Amino acid sequence: MPRAARKVPQQKSVLEVEWAFFGELCRSLALKVWKEYQPDLVVGIARAGVIPGAVTASMLRCDFASITLRRSAEGEAPALISRPTQSPKGRRVLLMDATCASGDTMRLALSVMKEEGARTLRSAVAFKTGEFPPDYFAMQTSSFIILPWDRDVIDEGEIVMRPDYEVALRRAGALKGRRAKR
Repeated sequence: MPRAARKVPQQKSVLEVEWAFFGELCRSLALKVWKEYQPDLVVGIARAGVIPGAVTASMLRCDFASITLRRSAEGEAPALISRPTQSPKGRRVLLMDATCASGDTMRLALSVMKEEGARTLRSAVAFKTGEFPPDYFAMQTSSFIILPWDRDVIDEGEIVMRPDYEVALRRAGALKGRRAKR
C-alpha cells in the first residue's frame, strides 16, 4: 500500500534536514531523555520514527523495537498495522517519531504501548511541529520538514525526489529550475 503523500501548505517555510544536523538533533534528544528518564526500550513509529528511534536507542544503550501505524489518506485517523516488534510489558518505554503535529499518531501508539503493558511510558520526537506536547523534543518548528532518509524514492526504476518534497522546495525557491529526477 503506497504511503499517502503529505500536502504542502502554500505559505510554509521548508527545513531540509541534512544527516549531520539530524545526528546533532539525536544527540541533543538522547541527552534530554537520559537526564530525566532512562528507558530500557525505545519504540520507533514506522516509518519516519524508526531512524531517530534506532539512533537514540543506540546512544542510550537500550533495546529498540518498532510499531507500524499508517494513515490511508491525508486527514484520516491513523490505524495500527503491526504491534511492537519487542514486548514492552513491564519495561520503561520511550516512544519516538520524527515529527508530531496533531498528536493522532502518537496518541494511538501510546495507547497500544499501555495495552501491551509498558511499566512507564514517555514520548519523544525530533521535531515538534504542532500543539501536541511530547515529553521530549529536539527542535520546535512550523516548517515543512524534509528528512534525509525520506527525500528520494524510486519511480519507474529511477531515483527521484519525493513529489511533495519537490513541490515544497520549488515553492521555497530552493530548486530554481533543477529537475528532481537524477
